[in-house]
Parts: sequence; C-alpha cells; structure tokens
Amino acid sequence: MTIESHHVKVGFRLEVDEDGWPPVGVESVWAVDLGDATARLANTPWFVRGIANGDVLRTHADADGRLWAGDVVRNSENCTIRLIVLRDGGTAAARQSVLNASWELRVGGEGVDQFRMIALDVPPEADLRKVQQLLDHGESKGWWHVEEGCVTPAWTTARESPDIHS
Repeated sequence: MTIESHHVKVGFRLEVDEDGWPPVGVESVWAVDLGDATARLANTPWFVRGIANGDVLRTHADADGRLWAGDVVRNSENCTIRLIVLRDGGTAAARQSVLNASWELRVGGEGVDQFRMIALDVPPEADLRKVQQLLDHGESKGWWHVEEGCVTPAWTTARESPDIHS
C-alpha cells in the first residue's frame, strides 16, 4: 500500500523591520501534510528564520481554512542559508554560477530574480566546512551577502573548527 503525499501551503507571519525587510509580511512554504496537525516542509524558505527544508511543524487552520505554522516538532538537521547576489548585479547567470558551485558540494537551492536571492538547503551530509569556505570566499570578494536563516549545532561546530588547510 502506498501513501500519497498531500502538499499544502503553510503560512508564516513575518515581522518587517524599519528598513522594510523582509519585503513581505507573510511567507507561504510548500509542505507535506502528515495528517496529524503537522506538516513536513518541502522547500527552503526565502525569509522565515529558524526553519529549514524537511523540518516538521505543528499547523493550525484559521477560519478560512488556511494553514499556519506553529512550533517545530522535529528538526531535519538541514540548514537554510540565504544569499543576496551582488556579483554582476545579481543577474540570472551570476545566481546560476553560485547554484552550480553549491551543487558540487551536495547543496541544493534555488534563486529568485526579484530580490537577487538564492536560498540554499544545506543537508547534514554536506561538507559543512567546504560550504562555509565557499560562502566566506564569495562574501569577502563582494560577490554576495550571506544570511544564516537556520543553522544547526553541526554548522556552528564546523564554523568554529580551525581550517587545517590554510
């Protein structure tokens, strides 16, 4: 017997800061409805902090039937890293070159033209230190700005470990 997954949109309310960031007050993220008032995220969030692709969240429906995110029930151990691509004005080609380099490190992601952004989904089996070195290198060159949207203890440990190859 196979269980068919049911994809739903789960809403997250966001606080917009005095600079107007993030540029939206609500972000909707695709998730798989697990049928018990929980859902497993099925893509990487653009703006929500503290969650990652694969995390399982409690959900609740409002009067209109829209699902809203609650607390995290189980972390996926994935990290969410966002980049604002500055190189070449954040063109599609510049964003694609970052994605290509990330894929070589077993990191998934996608770009969005409107904000010159890339959202990276860093799985726990990726070489976290190499991913961080790539991100740090690009940031030091002025190619992008990095935001750690959701990181794990493993990410933090990799960040704090000395680079033995320097």
